[in-house]
Amino acid sequence: MEAHELGGQAPTADVAAASETAQRVIENVSRVIHAPRSLIARCVMAVLCEGHVILEDFPGVGKTMLAKSLARSLDCEFARVQATPDLLPSDVTGVSVYNLQDNEFEFKPGPVFANLVLVDEINRASPKTQSALLECMQEVQVTVDGVSHALARPFMVIATQNPIEYEGTFPLPEAQLDRFTMRLALGYPDARQEAAMLSEHSAGEPLDTLRPVSTAAEVEAAIAAVKSVYVEESLHRYVVAILTHTRSDTRLSLGASPRSGISLLRVAKSHAVIEGRDYVTPGDVKAVAEDVLSHRVILAPEARTAGIDAADSIREALERTAIPV
Repeated sequence: MEAHELGGQAPTADVAAASETAQRVIENVSRVIHAPRSLIARCVMAVLCEGHVILEDFPGVGKTMLAKSLARSLDCEFARVQATPDLLPSDVTGVSVYNLQDNEFEFKPGPVFANLVLVDEINRASPKTQSALLECMQEVQVTVDGVSHALARPFMVIATQNPIEYEGTFPLPEAQLDRFTMRLALGYPDARQEAAMLSEHSAGEPLDTLRPVSTAAEVEAAIAAVKSVYVEESLHRYVVAILTHTRSDTRLSLGASPRSGISLLRVAKSHAVIEGRDYVTPGDVKAVAEDVLSHRVILAPEARTAGIDAADSIREALERTAIPV
């Protein structure tokens, strides 16, 4: 890896263009979302690695606005689904309707056919409706009445859930959580940011001022550039060692899955691109590991009782895993 780093004086033209595209989007979203730049960057990383994000935070901190701002910045089609217990799978994926004129069934696409889909309060939807998103998120297609329909590209799901209300909700099963590339939280803004937010919203809706700064074609080119990022073989072993540590941690009843390792490496490649590099370093892996892995492991009952957080086990795995040189 050191030889590659020394040899690669400058990133390729494709990676440089992808990095510039990502930075434009981050800057644009930052105009209306008062959140850490690193959090907005992670949402952009998810777009670049064709992943999905679950935002778990308190009401009113800007989760919906973040999703809308991202969609507007990318000049992509946006759709919002408000999850409720009576929401049906067909309300999400679409439904076949009988056309009397043509004397045949006609498919009416649902909101998942947009480029960026916000599923608000996903844990309020029934398990049957939640599972309707599995095929969409994993295979970027929908199967209705035995017919598969390809979804738009780029495609991304941003789901939100409120961590303090559990009455009338259906917790996402592990298989569903594993489909989300990262779990993020905005948190409350600091006093200065919150005061600026009050001033902005009293004068109008900041979201109305946003204009696209990247086309869908540029996003597709950036996604292709991320796939071309170089990963040294020792980093593959490094990621596997981190996953293995979580599987042997006695505080966890379930460690990270192989799919989580694939996601970790993909997000690390996106992180490298945003940093302007066409190769991945151990620092890229460490920077995103907590956001990628913490929701994919399950705490043992005694660890949960002791107040241990899943993120603690991920941080310990990073500390105890030897970094390749």
